[in-house]
Amino acid sequence: MWTEPYLETCCRSALHRLILSGTAGRPAGLKDQPCLERLDRMGLAARDAAGRYHATGEGVARHDAEILNPP
Repeated sequence: MWTEPYLETCCRSALHRLILSGTAGRPAGLKDQPCLERLDRMGLAARDAAGRYHATGEGVARHDAEILNPP
């Protein structure tokens, strides 16, 4: 975990909301847009053809390790 880039509190929250959105994903243009963009750049989220963000496998793993089971 310590070798991974730090996630700000707002970005951890955005990742959690992304996981909760399930297959529907999160639309662009919400207040957490900057965090979704950062998650996308980090490889934790991806944007589909419709412009919605979805968690990647790496994002799900990071969520599980850092949010569900913090050290």
